[in-house]
Amino acid sequence: MTAKVFADTNIFIYAESEDSQKSACAIAIIENSPVISTQVINESVSVLTRKHGFTLSEAHEIAESLLDLCEVVAVDANTIRKAIELVKQHSLSHWDSLIIASALLAGCQTLFSEDMQHGQVFDKQLTVINPFI
Repeated sequence: MTAKVFADTNIFIYAESEDSQKSACAIAIIENSPVISTQVINESVSVLTRKHGFTLSEAHEIAESLLDLCEVVAVDANTIRKAIELVKQHSLSHWDSLIIASALLAGCQTLFSEDMQHGQVFDKQLTVINPFI
């Protein structure tokens, strides 16, 4: 059985970036159909349109491809409760704790993210890996 991986929003943003090295790394992660949450899709649409000049239609096209390519988990009441617990334990932002909670509840062992501490382990299960270092 292959270890499940979760991809944070920044992975999908870099896949669309002009930074060829980070883009190639991000695309390689995405091609392996990572787990993502509904939060990741919504944040991707927001960042692509607000900060990277994509039209809403273009961002929605990317969102549709993420829905087809990735295993998508919903942010629900259990995810929010787990996120609140993580904030109390680790002094995380609410948004980061939602990503971590989603990854934990989906049974992932790796969280690819540039935004969190590389090598940090949560609940003796999930290790944060910055794929760009």
